[in-house]
Amino acid sequence: MTTSGRVIAANPLAAGLTVGEATTDRIAWIKTSLVFLPLAAPISDAKVLTGRQKPLTEIAFLFAEIETEQGHSGVGFSYSKRAGGPGQYAHAREIVGELIGEDPNDIARLWDKLVWAGASVGRSGLSTQAIAAFDIALWDLKAKRAGLPLAKLLGAHRDSVRCYNTSGGYLSMPIEEVKERISMALNTGIGAIKLKVGQPDPMIDLQRIEAVRKHIGDVPLAIDANQQWDRTTALRFGRIAEQFNLTWIEEPLDAYDYEGHAALAAELATPIATGEMLTSVDEHYELIRHNSVDFIQPDAPRVGGITPFLKIMALADHKKLQLAPHYCMEIHLHLTAAYGREPWVEHFEWSEAMFNETLEVKNGRMIVPNRPGLGFSLSEQARAWTRDHIEVGKRK
Repeated sequence: MTTSGRVIAANPLAAGLTVGEATTDRIAWIKTSLVFLPLAAPISDAKVLTGRQKPLTEIAFLFAEIETEQGHSGVGFSYSKRAGGPGQYAHAREIVGELIGEDPNDIARLWDKLVWAGASVGRSGLSTQAIAAFDIALWDLKAKRAGLPLAKLLGAHRDSVRCYNTSGGYLSMPIEEVKERISMALNTGIGAIKLKVGQPDPMIDLQRIEAVRKHIGDVPLAIDANQQWDRTTALRFGRIAEQFNLTWIEEPLDAYDYEGHAALAAELATPIATGEMLTSVDEHYELIRHNSVDFIQPDAPRVGGITPFLKIMALADHKKLQLAPHYCMEIHLHLTAAYGREPWVEHFEWSEAMFNETLEVKNGRMIVPNRPGLGFSLSEQARAWTRDHIEVGKRK
């Protein structure tokens, strides 16, 4: 076989080559940054009202920018809310040198290399969330090199995805403000709404659901309890809430209560959604194996990047599950576009200031951008919010 004027044996090992020598490009430079995005006002979900967490005031982002010897580049990110961002950054600093000199095409092998570099602290959780930034950057680079949006590189089923908004439905907002924000979201083209529930007094939740359902009419509506119910409360609430024709009930129970979620899914007419807090393929497999969900909600940065997310997609599709990833619309828009069943993507306007480009929403759907890769570049505002960074290797 001839390529670029040179002959390559069909079996590179037979020709005396080591794995990876069939391509010549190598990772030359990586910048890893810790960036804090401030929120306009503190927000609260059920975890705050039940005393388990403090109001959310900022989001920590871990960015990875990668360049190769041939001048190809990619950017990826992970994130953390309330705590963990500096920990992700510290772990990323420890392992980033493992990528210098590597072939950027070998994404799966590099994911394994990074996870084993820090395996003594585990192969899920914070360690794989740090790896996610690098993994996503490598996928962005690969799609850019191909001149394709990531969705097209993966094999898109659609050019737009149904989208819903959450940022206007938090419990820290009085119901009149919630309705006002919902109206604003729907007027911009958002197709559905998610409302936070899970307060100590379930009757208040029911009143808020009823008010929002009357306000939006037949627009799809989901609710999210953020793991704050026990099994009895979830079942009783779910039965009462069936009158509101909800699209799903999200995280009614502890994220690791696979059997409890399975019992709810079997008992209730309203679909059950969960998965956002899980941090590995294996944990999502347990949801799937136990028949715990109707809508599975993996989060690419939380599970370790696009490489493990694609494995979860394959498992979910085999089980004929619906897909509705958590947060990170800049990444999940491409991944949901490549899922065989009609999915949902979550819209948050919070992160828009971090990028030079924005996503288009129209007629209830988010449009997959035609820009190569993920289609985003870091803004000057993101640079200004950077707390710390490290560079390894040499830039072209």
